[in-house]
Amino acid sequence: MKVSFAKPVLPPSGAVVVAAYAANALSEVVLSESAQSLDAALGGSLTRAIEAERFKGKAEETLTVLAAGDYSRVVVVGLGKAEDVTALGWQAFGGTAWVALSKGNDKQATVMVDGEPQHAAEVAFGATLRAYRFDKYRTTVKKEDKTRLERLAIATTDAIVAKAAFAPLSALADGVATTRDLVSEPANVLGPTDVAREAKKLESLGVKVTVLGEKELKKQGFDMLLAVGEGSARESQVVVLEWNGGPDKAAPVAVVGKGVTFDTGGISIKAAAGMEDMKWDMAGSAVVVGLLKALAGRKAPVNVIGFLGLVENMPSGTAQRPGDVVTSLSGQTVEVINTDAEGRLVLGDVLTYAQRTYGPKAIIDLATLTGAIIVALGTEHAGLFSNNDELAEALSAAGKASGEKVWRLPLADAYDKQLKSDIADMKNIGGKEAGSITAAQFLKRFIENDTPWAHLDIAGVTWASKDSATVPKGGTAFGVRLLDALVTAHWQASA
Repeated sequence: MKVSFAKPVLPPSGAVVVAAYAANALSEVVLSESAQSLDAALGGSLTRAIEAERFKGKAEETLTVLAAGDYSRVVVVGLGKAEDVTALGWQAFGGTAWVALSKGNDKQATVMVDGEPQHAAEVAFGATLRAYRFDKYRTTVKKEDKTRLERLAIATTDAIVAKAAFAPLSALADGVATTRDLVSEPANVLGPTDVAREAKKLESLGVKVTVLGEKELKKQGFDMLLAVGEGSARESQVVVLEWNGGPDKAAPVAVVGKGVTFDTGGISIKAAAGMEDMKWDMAGSAVVVGLLKALAGRKAPVNVIGFLGLVENMPSGTAQRPGDVVTSLSGQTVEVINTDAEGRLVLGDVLTYAQRTYGPKAIIDLATLTGAIIVALGTEHAGLFSNNDELAEALSAAGKASGEKVWRLPLADAYDKQLKSDIADMKNIGGKEAGSITAAQFLKRFIENDTPWAHLDIAGVTWASKDSATVPKGGTAFGVRLLDALVTAHWQASA
């Protein structure tokens, strides 16, 4: 879908969207200025429709009036109470408008946005996010089920300012779409080398991309990561993506993503039911790719380095076994109790490499790490663990600003003791209790020199089972907007 910005003039015909605010003290829906003008031009048709349908102007509420005057479709979208509308509210307005418009036959439509040009940019961003579809493998979709909407014009007080404000948001939307694409691909199409190939495409945006194959990984000592991929015929990879948009000598921020392109559980094999979902066990790595694409796309003035730990966890005659002991890149030894607790093994080696090779001022990892986090937080928040209060607070603030919310859970010595092994420095699981916390405690053992670190367990928020205002059912790309907001607020301003 193509988005453009236009003068704040109502179109004479076609499909148009206007806004309304929640009922005031007199229990009346408050129409925006554009909606009032349109209502007057239509002889009060909108007012009558609002009364007839009991439309209240609540956030994301819609009212569609067909064949009103010369208009094929007039959509009124609620914003809620005027004083409560935030950037996220305008984004939801855009996504909700797109859904209502996509049900019609119009190839183009106009959305009237009264107020600041930044609001128009947010509306365009929300519509772009919601318009995403992954139909690559669908060959029998009926014509009447396909969306016809191709162009969306956002009418605003200053189209030039709105277009400029939308530019970085458009880059962010591109990053989100790339992550959703990667997460949605089936595992027979997307293995470790395939993710690496997709990451290499960022070189066209100025990102330096380095791919380490198994020969180099063995030479350097990534034995813990390589052990996870021993059962697969596919080669494991580590990919480094460098965006150097800040000062030459400024220490970078490191972002590490778990990239298990398919997770059977290995010898500790998972139950068959739902195993098909494990194609998105590489979502952490996909978020890193999407984030770097967004940062490079908007030429962010900051230094960020992304790391992808890419493996496939399969059972075979060469797979690692429960009871094996592996030596990590850090030199610490790990007793593998359960081969389905593999993501932490991958991350441990990559965390060590990131710190020792690039000396980041902070490091954040993302992983669909534990089912326990879904039990604890459901699908509303990602789990946040950190050794640094300032970083944790910044992530929480970025979560609220971006709509990708996180909830901090504790780290403590009592949980760490659950990892004690009788044969090695640690076990890779801590038992049934506090599974998400002990997984984070495992990762913490690979953080050196008190480097500010945060771990995001995104297992519950990576895949949506139903549509929302700006996120269609499927891969959510949770983490791209969150980390973009964090970089912008916490590091970019001081870069």
